[in-house]
Amino acid sequence: MQQTLLTLKDLPKYEALLSLAQRCPELDITSVETCLVFLRTATDVYGVLDVHFAQYDLSMGKFTLLMLLVHAEKKWLTPSECAERAGVTRGTVTGLLDGLEREGWIRRCPCPDDRRRLYVSLTDEGCQRLDQILPRHFAIIAQLLVELTATEREQLQSLLQKLRRGALALPQAAEPKI
Repeated sequence: MQQTLLTLKDLPKYEALLSLAQRCPELDITSVETCLVFLRTATDVYGVLDVHFAQYDLSMGKFTLLMLLVHAEKKWLTPSECAERAGVTRGTVTGLLDGLEREGWIRRCPCPDDRRRLYVSLTDEGCQRLDQILPRHFAIIAQLLVELTATEREQLQSLLQKLRRGALALPQAAEPKI
């Protein structure tokens, strides 16, 4: 199931945040502004990618699973491995795999040693479709970051990693199962 992100279309003005800061002294205006810009940007990026994937009857979740399978050392994964590597529940993975299997992108095969276990792998059609998608996908990624220099992209990665560490350090921030 795809999660819809709800963010503000227009970010609040400094004066509005200043007014809130008078009511809530804990409010750090710069932190709030930074967080809101980050969330707005993330929503915009997801929107671009959602439109891109929709052209191929894919979602971000299905694409993530396909990329996990492309890069799997053994060229296959179990559904549980897919869930663990994607950071989602096994139930979520099952639904995504069902859709990919219906489209002919993946196949599920029983394990020869344990018929209760399944292996998931890309089909030839799935590989061919990814070969069609990836050039445009990577061009979109490059276009998203075109205004940043190589140094700025490295700085952004470093800053986002710090933000993620901060988020994961919060007591309620166990790795989310999306």
